[in-house]
Amino acid sequence: MRRKQILQSLSLRMTALVFLVLTAHRSPPTLFAQSPTAAPSHGQKLAHTYSIVAYDSVTGDLGVAVQSKFPNVGGIVPWGRAGVGAVATQSLGNTAYGERGLDLIAQGATAEEALRIIMRTDTMLQDRQVGIVDVRGNAASFTGKTTFDWAGGRVGAAGRTGGPAGGKGEVIVGRGYAAQANIMVSDRTVKNLAETFEGARGNLADRLMAALKAGQAGGGDKRGMQSAALLVVRKNGGYLGANDRFVDIRVYDAPDPIAELERLLALHKLHFFPSEPADLLTIGPAIVAQLQPILLREPGGQSEKWLSQKQATATPAFLEALKNFMYWENYDVRVRMDGKIDRVVLDDVLKKRKR
Repeated sequence: MRRKQILQSLSLRMTALVFLVLTAHRSPPTLFAQSPTAAPSHGQKLAHTYSIVAYDSVTGDLGVAVQSKFPNVGGIVPWGRAGVGAVATQSLGNTAYGERGLDLIAQGATAEEALRIIMRTDTMLQDRQVGIVDVRGNAASFTGKTTFDWAGGRVGAAGRTGGPAGGKGEVIVGRGYAAQANIMVSDRTVKNLAETFEGARGNLADRLMAALKAGQAGGGDKRGMQSAALLVVRKNGGYLGANDRFVDIRVYDAPDPIAELERLLALHKLHFFPSEPADLLTIGPAIVAQLQPILLREPGGQSEKWLSQKQATATPAFLEALKNFMYWENYDVRVRMDGKIDRVVLDDVLKKRKR
């Protein structure tokens, strides 16, 4: 009798376990994103964050820069799709603003329209903070009423430095960019983000990076710093044109995540950005003399070197050796066979071998 009861108990437990496994993997068709039904413990669960989303009208690039006292903010906040838009979803991040928001923009909605459509069905709306920009340059930002002070945003506007500001419970609309922050020391962080982005020069990644640094200089997060991310999307802008991730850098956890992000951006430019025409140098005898000793002795630990014998000029044998060396050293996107070399690559090669 005892054995029969034990078997029955085990059977009931197995049935319950199967039910739990099945229901855990079942996604109700009406839900399109994370949507908590219970209020979070705010001090622990909200991502204390500042960000900027922006559009570059010259290149068509779209991007997001973000810093937070929260680990791996790059895995939560930034979203982008080349030729469509960019989104930052923070405070209590809701992926619908990224996923569905970009889908709506792709279908013809403006940044503001996409934002408001998703807001209608967001069960935790007042815990959200969102910035959206579309490829037509429309921008919108929203800050929920229960986000922690200081919280608010700014958007770009023609002829108005720093753009119009918005506080809790407001949707603000403008052009070019949207900056937003919560749990900040003051509104200076968002003001710095906006004004610095407007005045910065260079490509979108550089302008976003400058804005992020200025935001921190304005006081930043009350709780400090932990992670940061930079995302820029461009059609076929990724590695060898195979995808749209022109820049996709994340600092998961660091004492100074912005400094680390800046270091990684410089490294990314070196290895993933194509050469600028102004940086191309003709490989004359002087450059041959600088590179030839390297090609004759490397790769280290290999019996066969890139160059088997000295060359007086940039001969086909020298250029072939240089090409193979550059691929080996991960300068893939800057490899050339036209008798020229990228000055940035040359400087990096020589600098590394002087250490």
